[in-house]
Amino acid sequence: MFLNANRHIAHFDLDAFFVSIECLKNSRLKGKPLLVGGSGDRGVVAACSYEARRFGIHSAMPMKLARRLCPEAIVIRGDMESYSKHSRIVTDIIGDNVPLFEKASIDEFYIDLTGMDKFFGCSLFTRELRDRVLKESGLPVSYGLASNKLISKVATGEVKPNGQIEIPFGEEKNFLAPLPVVRLPGIGKETAYKLVRRGVETIRTLSEIPIEMMETLLGKNGIDLWRKANGLDESPIIPYREQRSISTERTFETDTINLKFLHAELVRMTESIGFELRKQDKLTGCVTVKLRYSNFDTVVKQKAIDYTSADLVLLQTAQEIFDKLYDRRLLIRLLGIRFTRLVPGNYQIKLYEDTQEMINLYQSIDSIKRRYGEGSLMRAVGVRPAGAQPRKPVMLTITGQPIQGAAG
Repeated sequence: MFLNANRHIAHFDLDAFFVSIECLKNSRLKGKPLLVGGSGDRGVVAACSYEARRFGIHSAMPMKLARRLCPEAIVIRGDMESYSKHSRIVTDIIGDNVPLFEKASIDEFYIDLTGMDKFFGCSLFTRELRDRVLKESGLPVSYGLASNKLISKVATGEVKPNGQIEIPFGEEKNFLAPLPVVRLPGIGKETAYKLVRRGVETIRTLSEIPIEMMETLLGKNGIDLWRKANGLDESPIIPYREQRSISTERTFETDTINLKFLHAELVRMTESIGFELRKQDKLTGCVTVKLRYSNFDTVVKQKAIDYTSADLVLLQTAQEIFDKLYDRRLLIRLLGIRFTRLVPGNYQIKLYEDTQEMINLYQSIDSIKRRYGEGSLMRAVGVRPAGAQPRKPVMLTITGQPIQGAAG
């Protein structure tokens, strides 16, 4: 297995993405310890500024602990609509300037520059593209340029924030050698513990272990880690594609068994992503509902439907699934809904069921929402009464591109 001297892969990673956008919206936040995420005791940190990280705070940390580590930190509830908008801006900039790229997440891109060295010089082109992203989006970005995706990603992590680095062909293994094993993608806490317990603390040591021994120790994953430790990675750039699913889920501040509250949440969530579906001119052919009980047992049920984007159908289907799914009468911790099998298309008229008045009504509702905001008009059952539980930020998920958080 050999490295390919002709490949040139750049990894672009937007620095502290959620935080950077909040600073764009409010320049007074720059340079301050900033936490983005749920503000309640059960909330978690979705992203944090580099100033906050100096206190030991990191993404996915309980917000309660983060506030204890840094009492002066500013907490902001996330705005996924804004984050998605800025992600699309950066995606369009990259898409307009390169022939092939992969969008790995909301704030992370792999760019294939193979062959461009003959015309522009990959180093110069990558620097200019980074400058263009900063100029046109206002968002800082770091990048690594190397012969494969693995090395470019690890390299980017070593120079963040606002950094750039190029690993020349043939230097991949030397670059990785002194780094801790935890820097290799795919090594979690459990695997790291197994390795460190056996004296394997650096990637150099890992690369020198016979591959047969790695397979005995960790199975197929051991072979994969040995290859990574030696800088080997032939994984291709997967061209950016439109999303194939859209979803949202919410963890409640307090576990609940209040069916009226749960039904209201289901209506709100279904209406929210139903509106997003129509904004993108998409139809869904499958609805999925997810429940997580207070004991952390998670159950999921789905139902195939005729392609539609009509709230009336989506709400009815979601409610039917929920009624069949919730059969244990235990407290509920999390509720989620997901639309899959997405296809391009507009509202599908159901013969004998819809009237022109009904269609005009829904089109008028969407028009009002687009003009005045999604929350400007909603069903009465979905109106949150005073003192009701606050919601966590909506978390949309694009197939293959999780948008749940950005460690940046």
